[in-house]
Amino acid sequence: MSVLTRDEAQTRARLLDVHRYAISLDLTGGDETFDSRTVIGFTARTAGDTFVELKPAELRSATLDGQPLDPATLVENRLPLKDLTAGEHELRIEAVMRYSRTGEGMHRFTDPTDGETYVYTQLFLDDVQRVFAAFDQPDLKAVFDLTVKAPEGWTVLANGITTHEGDGLWHAATTPLISTYLVAVAAGPWHSVTTQHRGLPFGIHCRRSLAPHLDADADELLDITRQCFDRYHEKFEEPYPFDSYDQAFVPEFNAGAMENPGLVTFRDEFVYRSAVTDTQRQTRAMVIAHEMAHMWFGDLVTLRWWDDIWLNESFAEYMGYQTLTEATRFTDTWTDFGVARKAWGYDADQRPSTHPVAPEAVDDTASALLNFDGISYAKGASALRQLVAWLGEKDFLAGINTHFARHRFGNAALADFIDSLASATDRDVHAWADAWLRTTGVDTLTPHLTQAGDGTYTLTVDHDGSRPHRVSVGLYDRHIADDGTLALRERLDLDIPQATPQPLGKRPDLLLLNDGDLTYAKVRFDPESFETVRSALAGLPQPLSRAVVWNSLRDAVRDGRLPATTYLDTARTHLPHETDLALVDGVLAFASGHIADRYLPPAARPAALATLTGLCRDLIRRTEDGDNPGLRLIAVRHFIDAAAHPDTIAAWLADGTVPGGPELDPELRWRILGRLAVLGAVDEAAIADELARDPSATGQEGAARCRAALPDAEAKRRAWEAMFTTDEQTDLSNYLFTATAQGFWQPEQADLLEEYVDRYWTDAPAVAARRGPAIATAAGRWAFPRHAVNEDTLRRGEQCLREADPIPALRRRLVDELDDLARALRVRQA
Repeated sequence: MSVLTRDEAQTRARLLDVHRYAISLDLTGGDETFDSRTVIGFTARTAGDTFVELKPAELRSATLDGQPLDPATLVENRLPLKDLTAGEHELRIEAVMRYSRTGEGMHRFTDPTDGETYVYTQLFLDDVQRVFAAFDQPDLKAVFDLTVKAPEGWTVLANGITTHEGDGLWHAATTPLISTYLVAVAAGPWHSVTTQHRGLPFGIHCRRSLAPHLDADADELLDITRQCFDRYHEKFEEPYPFDSYDQAFVPEFNAGAMENPGLVTFRDEFVYRSAVTDTQRQTRAMVIAHEMAHMWFGDLVTLRWWDDIWLNESFAEYMGYQTLTEATRFTDTWTDFGVARKAWGYDADQRPSTHPVAPEAVDDTASALLNFDGISYAKGASALRQLVAWLGEKDFLAGINTHFARHRFGNAALADFIDSLASATDRDVHAWADAWLRTTGVDTLTPHLTQAGDGTYTLTVDHDGSRPHRVSVGLYDRHIADDGTLALRERLDLDIPQATPQPLGKRPDLLLLNDGDLTYAKVRFDPESFETVRSALAGLPQPLSRAVVWNSLRDAVRDGRLPATTYLDTARTHLPHETDLALVDGVLAFASGHIADRYLPPAARPAALATLTGLCRDLIRRTEDGDNPGLRLIAVRHFIDAAAHPDTIAAWLADGTVPGGPELDPELRWRILGRLAVLGAVDEAAIADELARDPSATGQEGAARCRAALPDAEAKRRAWEAMFTTDEQTDLSNYLFTATAQGFWQPEQADLLEEYVDRYWTDAPAVAARRGPAIATAAGRWAFPRHAVNEDTLRRGEQCLREADPIPALRRRLVDELDDLARALRVRQA
């Protein structure tokens, strides 16, 4: 499929003014294809040639101003429109389009629980053409009229309020001006909960088989929605710009959610079937807040070209966390951001594939798709948080509201955004943007304490990097009772680079740079502060301060400055006393997934797993009184994942409960079964029995994960063939592919898997080329042999990049994974 270049988009935007789309979709034609009819009204400003995009199974007819176009002129995904005259035109296209099983275009899913079928669109970034013909670029906004023919018993959701006209025919209210990639349809026998708020209809929707679980959380979901909606109306002068607000939880969704105006789609794992922690509920609430922020920043005002994707994602990421903190019961969201999201940004920014938050070189849509990463989300949100600290929230919001007023229902670029901010302040926002948005890499801040003749100390911060920072510096002293706690003496505000050394007075026991986590930088410790961290980390009073410390330790391990075993020892000492769920989960995830599985040599892995299971046992004992079920659940999950022997977890599975709780719900049962499969303690019959007990979509994924994890040559062969040697009739869906890949590679099975490390370098590029970016991304992320930390894997991977010509989505993942592999080798050698 041809990709659209920036030059082509600019040329077409100069030529065309697109007014209206009338789209008719018929979803009653079977399991493989649907009919798509499109009428586009547009104006050519001058005479010229252009093209419209579509990717049909069959192009039945095309007419321009009543004159037929030859379907044979469709090449790949482009139908040429030759010899346009200046003035009004009407393009009509009738086509047969294919349903997707990869979460791209019009995805079709049949629920194994009850046999009901659902379809939904995911048209971002350039998948509109899989559903209807379009001038597929974000700056050719138009209004959309949509009609859908659906099977009886289905409900059709869309960007505007939908009306059932009888005989399965649904019509959606005409949209205001929106970009093509934001058009949305979701159809099926949805279970819905609806209400009204501020005169608008609100709805939440899911598959019927998930109805009890949605109903159980409906009050929470709608409360969060209302609270965020009201808070945004306090922040933004522009009212919500669409006629309704629906949130559909859809199956096999690739992203967390998608900001379609009036119809946000979420992955339906957010409809919880099993017990979850409050941090997981907070994450779901943050995604709700994030997507709602897009209604203004992304939908009302849309990027002109994909180089400004950060304008969408960084803003929504920042606003999601900040608004959740201000408007809901989740008042400590920035700790989770610091632990989970920020680390994602730091890691991405240290790889060869790093790019500025606002990159200048995004030449085509394939390149743009690669920038949906930790930089556009987490680093960009961190930059905005630093901007607010430097600018002040009042001026920041004034600039944002100016931006909305100037560009409502239009498009804007970075320069427009910066001009809007500059109009609200005397500060040099343009210089800030150059320093923060046009540069790459992570700055490092290292404290140096100097003693004066009178015994007092001053602080000088060594700044490795180019960005200005406004940070808080926490000065902590051990509590006078010497009970392991630390007391905050003072928190200083510091601008870096410094003009002069900062007086401190008496030397603190711990000096913590970036206390409060308001900037984006690595921070180091002076030697005395590091010793305090080793002995008293758990005694820091605020979880966000502890998150800054844990991130610093994480960075030090990754940089080869701190032995991985020291990190494990620190976790073993302090984590049993931790109360913040995000911190416990984040530290355990890094300790297991990075340190035990990659940074330590195989011979040291059993001892690392023993440390982790011992730590988890301490947490389980500490929570026996039932006061902290979330902490207990985290400890149980990580104990299962780190279990090196099957006896304890097999007994839990047989009893249906962990002694003292929790009882095993489907998530925990599949988790235990997966670990027992890795250890060779279950067989296919046990997996089949569990699938009969839980035949849901999640159960199907659990069974695929378990089967791929079995330490059996035949099981590995079947799993590999299911992922890589199928055809259109036997291809796994995106979720089943991912589940199979998650089960396949296991450090305990290195000898059994050796032949597949070799096969990966040919089979992954082949399946990526055949199945496209979504499967390519899954093949690079989940099916990569991450356990094989050795020079030979690195050499073969680099050879693959040179010789196999992987498609861009896979190439990007391979570049990142190979860089992580090289880092793991350096950590082992440090």
